[in-house]
Amino acid sequence: MKEDVKEIATRVKVLREIEEISAEDLAKELGFDPSLYISWEKADIDFPVGVLVEIASRFKVDLSELLTGAASKLKTFCVTRANEAPEVSRRPMYGYWNLAYKFHRKKAEPFLVEASAETENKPINLNTHPGQEFNYLLEGQLLISISGHDIELNPGDCIYYDSSEPHGMKALGGKAARFIAIVF
Repeated sequence: MKEDVKEIATRVKVLREIEEISAEDLAKELGFDPSLYISWEKADIDFPVGVLVEIASRFKVDLSELLTGAASKLKTFCVTRANEAPEVSRRPMYGYWNLAYKFHRKKAEPFLVEASAETENKPINLNTHPGQEFNYLLEGQLLISISGHDIELNPGDCIYYDSSEPHGMKALGGKAARFIAIVF
């Protein structure tokens, strides 16, 4: 896992250096705290998925290129079979799987996300990233906090929100929560 974090950080750094922009200037341009951005780029901590989506957009590359180093090529459609989506972030107690990693120049990033049952007993970790997000709950119960508002979702419920607002989530009811998240 740590090796993947380093490889992703190196690819981001190379893209930034190709455009001859400093880490501090890129962080300011994208609205990130410069010291936090530098920690991501040094691979001290993993980039959040929403941040990688924003960086990929900024440099006009597909998220899958940042994650794998290989260019996506499919332009008409792509099929991701069950259990074949690559895991793209390994935040503790959360799993993210990229559902359209092979499609070239996506306008949105769809993920299958799982918040483990252990998140219920932890404080919600809030984050922000530019754009918007759509979440559709498949199973379990999920508490989503958005800019101070707590919303409980049950299977079949969905929510669309401004992801530049502080947001985070956790499973409820002692079971993992699985949902589709689409980041725009």
